[in-house]
Amino acid sequence: MQFDQVTVIGGGLAGSECAIQLADRGFAVKLCEMRPQVSSPAHHTDHLAELVCSNSFKSTRPDSAAGLLKAELERMGSVLLDCAHRAAVPAGGALAVDRVKFSELVEAEVAPRPNIEVVHGEVTQIPEGHVVIAAGPLCSPALSEEVMKLVGGDALAFFDAAAPIVDASTLDMDVLFSQSRYEEQGSGDYLNAPLNKDEYEAFIEALTTADRVVLKDFEGGDLFQACQPAEEVARTGKDAIRFGAMKPVGLTDPRTGRRPWAAIQLRAENKEKTAYNLVGFQTNLTFGEQKRVFHMVPGLENAEFFRYGVMHRNT
Repeated sequence: MQFDQVTVIGGGLAGSECAIQLADRGFAVKLCEMRPQVSSPAHHTDHLAELVCSNSFKSTRPDSAAGLLKAELERMGSVLLDCAHRAAVPAGGALAVDRVKFSELVEAEVAPRPNIEVVHGEVTQIPEGHVVIAAGPLCSPALSEEVMKLVGGDALAFFDAAAPIVDASTLDMDVLFSQSRYEEQGSGDYLNAPLNKDEYEAFIEALTTADRVVLKDFEGGDLFQACQPAEEVARTGKDAIRFGAMKPVGLTDPRTGRRPWAAIQLRAENKEKTAYNLVGFQTNLTFGEQKRVFHMVPGLENAEFFRYGVMHRNT
């Protein structure tokens, strides 16, 4: 049986999965990815399925929304979920991946399928025929305008942010301790930087007064609620982030034998654990301010950054 060709615009997670599923059902697929000819404020590579924000796909527990979705995707034969499991790094009850390995595995799934043609270059007009637009929130301005002409209305725009990634060899392991919440010390998949009350309050003061890249006062609808910059959360109240990303519950500082006043958790970026990201600390601070402020955290005084956090506009 002869199948039509389908053009899939966008080589991210959705576009890559879509192209693979269509190809396996006999469709000829043209997978269009604008990088490296055109990049975005958040991408760092020209690889398919690059994770530009967190390396975590969230919980694997089937009694959670994220875990149930994964269970359903697995039963439906999701190829990218299989890639994620093969690229997994320790993350407690979450599925987190080595982002470089994950992209490599996705590209290794796309490459041998003869009916997928990967075309690099920006798509500025919606082509004729069967088209799937999977350009995501980092869609180029030109294509965004074409989509808005098609669907009408005003563009929905919001800001998103990514967290810094630090060099594990520059962390003070005499201060940081391994523990996942409510697990025994030394057995957890996360590193924890404990802060006492004075350290926490000094850190929050520095965090909320530091120089920002996007100089505006954000309103609620401006920010993606699941990835708000840490400094914006902290501005809502002195203890707000202590009940969020810095909550100390389920942790015991081995130096004191007690729960710390607050804590920053670090999650491995790769299986070798040579890099860690600061969980929940996506930020809009300038690079220089990120270095100054995060060096105030016990155990991170000499941390070197593989990648600073960034904020970017999504459409």
